[in-house]
Amino acid sequence: MPKLRVGVIYGGRSGEHEVSLMSAQSVISALDKEKYEIIPIKIDKDGRWSDRLIAADPTRDAGLDVVFPVLHGTFGEDGTMQGLLELANLPYVGAGVASSAVSMDKSFMRVLFANAGLPILPWEVVFNYEWREEPEQVTQRLEEALGYPMFVKPANLGSSVGVTKVKRREDLAAAMELALSFDRKAVVEKGLEGGREVECSVLGHTHPEASIPGEIVPCNEFYDYEAKYLEDSELIIPARLSEEQIATVREYACRA
Repeated sequence: MPKLRVGVIYGGRSGEHEVSLMSAQSVISALDKEKYEIIPIKIDKDGRWSDRLIAADPTRDAGLDVVFPVLHGTFGEDGTMQGLLELANLPYVGAGVASSAVSMDKSFMRVLFANAGLPILPWEVVFNYEWREEPEQVTQRLEEALGYPMFVKPANLGSSVGVTKVKRREDLAAAMELALSFDRKAVVEKGLEGGREVECSVLGHTHPEASIPGEIVPCNEFYDYEAKYLEDSELIIPARLSEEQIATVREYACRA
């Protein structure tokens, strides 16, 4: 029986390029070489496909049976790559176009979560033009709506790239400039003192199933880029929660 040809796409143009390289290495090492023919497909930081190009043409043979996108951030997790694979009529791993797009955009994601009745912290969206034209008014709006501390982050990015915990007015401008250097809009969220970092994976579509939650104890003040990838944060599985709390986390994860 021939091996299934799996194209692992990684790299990409986003600020999470290096994270994608690490993720791809993990995926490739975990795939069973007896079952799968692994075909690495790297995209450089400038967007150049260095190994093989997938065309938006379903009549062309890409030489692949399935694609495993291991791209992080924009141009990978935001529905763009998923749209290309749909046009090419190639099966792929992970969420589809719409769910990828709204999950990547933290402002759209929060609107959907709120409409679904999921508990979320107060938040605001600040567009680049608003900050350029009326920084004082924006600052006052954020202080009145959220107070300090607050988290400022690019709306469309992951891995905590461009995220700042702001504790006072004097640091807000630098945080906004950083976030808006990655995106045309920033999401600003109320800081929760004493909160804990709990993660829960979901697998499936019509009948999703949630994993046992894990708890992250960051080595820094919050789970920033360095704490995620460069330093030694602690992962506790299962999370230190009661059975009732674990059930609630898993329910929320599936509903999300």
